[in-house]
Amino acid sequence: MVNYLEHCPDLVWDKPRFKYTRASYVRKAVADMLNEACRRMPNGVRLAIAEGWRPSYIQRRMHNSVILWLQELHPDWSEQRIKRHANRLAAPLHPKVPPPHSTGGAVDLFLVDEKGESLDMQSPYEMFDRRAFPMDAEGLSDRARRNRAILSDALLAAGLTNYPSEYWHWSYGDQGWAYRNAKPHAIYGPVWPEGFVAVAEDDNDLPLERLEE
Repeated sequence: MVNYLEHCPDLVWDKPRFKYTRASYVRKAVADMLNEACRRMPNGVRLAIAEGWRPSYIQRRMHNSVILWLQELHPDWSEQRIKRHANRLAAPLHPKVPPPHSTGGAVDLFLVDEKGESLDMQSPYEMFDRRAFPMDAEGLSDRARRNRAILSDALLAAGLTNYPSEYWHWSYGDQGWAYRNAKPHAIYGPVWPEGFVAVAEDDNDLPLERLEE
């Protein structure tokens, strides 16, 4: 594991999407791929990362937050149906199929300009509108579609693969990467970066708080 803020000098640390203390680690192979993708950015465009490795307690809270959201949205759904849908939107903690971010092989990536301002990736949709999440979402503006193409072309050429239900989620070496590449197994399992200390105030069972733009 490496600190991408140190290993990837051309990578921008993007704004957080949720209220908790982010770590800044990824597998070294992934960091090297991010550097390659940075070199492939056109003039005036920079690659930005919102998150790489994620502590298990944050992943637990993220999954629980989705369950609560679905319970409020569909009070008539059974517990089994709620969990099934929640597992599609946020990976649960599982010893045999670890969440992608807990392996250090997954990253959430966006594009910014030279001043660090976010480029349009999903207009006319708002930031948390799930209709915009798939890479091939319907109804995107031409500008948003072009920016997604810039992101995709650079990351695919660097060796990362996309989870098609989330245009920003890319990975190498995890279960998702193995599935998308017809590999017999993942390269990476759960990992805890050396020297990383859990943030006590973040390790709880409260729903995650979204940070609006």
